[in-house]
Amino acid sequence: MWRTSSRSGSEGNCVEVAAFTDAVGVRDSKDRPGPVLSFAPAAWSGFVAAASSGDLGRRR
Repeated sequence: MWRTSSRSGSEGNCVEVAAFTDAVGVRDSKDRPGPVLSFAPAAWSGFVAAASSGDLGRRR
């Protein structure tokens, strides 16, 4: 089941995320039949944690 963030605007400029058995899929909501990026669940969790805390874009 693909999900779109509740914070996405009405213009359709967003991504959709789906949890599969062994991966998390990410796709462009404007191109649903198009390519899907696939991430290991741990990698996706790390990305979400970094994005939530504002750590993305900071140089380390």
